[in-house]
Amino acid sequence: MKVVELFSIYTSNEESAVLEKITDVTPIENYTDREQVVIENLIRKSLITKIQHGNSFLVVKNEYCTTT
Repeated sequence: MKVVELFSIYTSNEESAVLEKITDVTPIENYTDREQVVIENLIRKSLITKIQHGNSFLVVKNEYCTTT
């Protein structure tokens, strides 16, 4: 059993909705300003990873996302 499986990370309804929208590696510019703020919160919770690619940033959902 992984340590990550022992804990669940609380997400709000808004965070869960944005998290479900991210299905693949996507430029952060594709999201609205409000969604970008929510994505930054999810990055702090380690549910999303931000990757720098040239002059832009890409976001991808982490594979161990377990939320309640």
